[in-house]
Parts: sequence; structure tokens; C-alpha cells
Amino acid sequence: MRGHGIRSLFLYEVSQRHPNDLVLMVMDKAGWHEAVDLKVPQNMRIIFLPPYSPELNPAEHLWEEIREKWFPNKVFKSLDAVESVLVDALDSPEQSPEKVATITGFDWTNNFILKAT
Repeated sequence: MRGHGIRSLFLYEVSQRHPNDLVLMVMDKAGWHEAVDLKVPQNMRIIFLPPYSPELNPAEHLWEEIREKWFPNKVFKSLDAVESVLVDALDSPEQSPEKVATITGFDWTNNFILKAT
């Protein structure tokens, strides 16, 4: 993945963690999500949301869950302490796909039909 940029590296990492799954990556149309040199792995499809629709973005609901459960009104002693909690918070959804489905499962995502290309 060297030379393909940090965005492609992220997609590659997700793809490698789920090699036997078809990964549906939902993104808004932020400029950095539409990078010209974006390399999309074979087991991944990208769907772009309509403009100004954060309520449709499953990731927004996941971040809300992380903020509520892992970062309540709390003061951290250091940036390292924040990073440690964040690592745990980000690992938690990966260990519980069922919970992620309840948080991010919209009717349109649960009934989405992929077309072969």
C-alpha cells in the first residue's frame, strides 16, 4: 500500500481485518473521501451519501455511542490516557458486530442490494 495515501491505507486495513466479508463503506462526500488516487480493495464497495445528511451516516451513530459510553463528562490526566480509552472504545465495536448492527442498522442499510460490476 506504500504510496497510495492514508485513505487507501485505512481501506486496506479494514479489508485485511475482514478478508472473507464484503465490506460496505458508507461515506459522505467530503473532499478527502473522493480522492482521485483512492484504491478500493476487491472485497469493498463504497456508497456516497447525499449532501448534508449526517443523520443517514451509520458512522455518526457509532461515534455518538462511543462519546456517550467511553467519553462521558470526564477529565483525563493526559493525552495518553485519552488515547488509551479511545483504543479500547474503537476495539469494542469490532468485537461485537451484533451491537454495531443495532446502532448503525438503518432500514436502507439492512436491505441494500449490491449489483455486480
